[in-house]
Amino acid sequence: METDARKGRRQRLGEMMVQQGVITINQLKDALKVLAQSGGRLGSLLVELGYTDIDTLLRLLGAQLDVPTVDLYQITIEPSVLALLPFGKMKKYEVLPLTAGEKNVTVAMVNPGNLAAISDLEFILGRPVHTLLAPSLQIAAAIKTIEDRGCRLDEPVVGKALQSIRKRAAVEADMPDIRQLFKRLVDENASDLLLAAGVPPSLKKDNEVRRLTTSLMTPQQIKACAWELMSAQQREEFERNREIDFAYTLPDVGRFRLNIYKQRNSISLAARHIIEIIPTMGELGLPAWIADVALKTQGLILVTGPVGHGKTTTLAALVDIVNTRRKCNIITIEDPVEYLHKHKSSNVNQREVGIDTDSFHEGLRHIFRQAPDVIVIGEMRDPESFAIALQAADTGHLVMSTLHSNSATSAVERIIDIFPAHQQQQLRVQFAENFLLIFNQRLVPMKEGEGRILAYEKLANTYRVRSLIREGKSHQIRSLFQQSTEDFSSIELSLARLCIEGQITPEAGVRFCENPAYFNDLVERGLSR
Repeated sequence: METDARKGRRQRLGEMMVQQGVITINQLKDALKVLAQSGGRLGSLLVELGYTDIDTLLRLLGAQLDVPTVDLYQITIEPSVLALLPFGKMKKYEVLPLTAGEKNVTVAMVNPGNLAAISDLEFILGRPVHTLLAPSLQIAAAIKTIEDRGCRLDEPVVGKALQSIRKRAAVEADMPDIRQLFKRLVDENASDLLLAAGVPPSLKKDNEVRRLTTSLMTPQQIKACAWELMSAQQREEFERNREIDFAYTLPDVGRFRLNIYKQRNSISLAARHIIEIIPTMGELGLPAWIADVALKTQGLILVTGPVGHGKTTTLAALVDIVNTRRKCNIITIEDPVEYLHKHKSSNVNQREVGIDTDSFHEGLRHIFRQAPDVIVIGEMRDPESFAIALQAADTGHLVMSTLHSNSATSAVERIIDIFPAHQQQQLRVQFAENFLLIFNQRLVPMKEGEGRILAYEKLANTYRVRSLIREGKSHQIRSLFQQSTEDFSSIELSLARLCIEGQITPEAGVRFCENPAYFNDLVERGLSR
């Protein structure tokens, strides 16, 4: 009687659980999607998805149906009691005998309101039946246990063993091969593999999520995949922090950047394919002039943009330019190390957060003792890292890093705003004097066929840009320097050029620009303004 979809009672239990705050409406929707595909009973499915537990389910079902309940995980059924009923009847009626007395037999049933089944059971047993409600997943685990023994009833059914059997069965049922999923990620030239409970495995390609035509994944399956990929030490770190980043190499397939994290009482996983051969500037569509900036010996270069738009790859290409053309000592701090740089004209020392150093901040604290000429920071995350990076740029080092920001100009304010108000003016002056370039980029879907093309915005250090930053007027740069100049070239100009060349659609240009009216005006005038 546990909310069977065929009897139209599924929604009632779900609504009760949402109203009482046991599950969220989104969790209910996820479960109903799984139920529509796989069938079964909602209450047991919610337990298997990790959205609730057996105790809560039994409490709600007992209250809803006004029947006593039993947790089969907490009891043992002796062989003498099991033998009272033929196994075929147990399976047919989803029932287990629990205890037997002279006057009645107590049984656990999924549907204790099935009067026809109870009448048949009483005829077989020769005495009245007292029914207790048990979740279908527990009855199913017990039935499977007996089946695995050849349907013999001469051994006890132990509740604790049922629990482990059910967990193992849930994991193994339609268990995806994580290595095959990695291979498919590479074969389909997608950027990311995404695993989340309640949906099939998904690939992210051209910035769109595409679900595979497989069964929906359960929390247990995703946890098994995650545990397979992590070392014992990484599992401990994950349990402690509830998320972890690391790199993973699968021989003959590729190298991947993984993030495993907890959400809604389950585990999700994101894996990004790392192309180990560092792309050239031409392959990435980077402008030729950026190489000259990368070969400067002092200052700060920032590659900015949204998540998933190639910042790390651009940074790797810039490091490769330095590695190829200069004879210097390069120190990187990354989380995790993605592209592996070989020593060319330079020495490249790559340090991974969590393995070679505790954090970006800790790695940077000691970096000056490592005789760096070029310092590469995988991502700017905290005021301490920014402060050390600016100090390094101010004392004769080239510093390169990435930062999440929507535009080159907003990157300036984001950096300044993370510091306390009393430090901000000093930081404006220091930043204005030491930055070389802020390169903001987007990967825009191409008009013809699959793939994305680079659009970019540049903000270079000139006298008038320094003055505006020092005076706290960096927000005026966009309006003052609309035409392409040596110090500023807007994302709208880059997108308009791609649109006029027929490489992207006007709709894509509008979606990725900061000023749609200006972009449309440039396209209409053919960049004549």
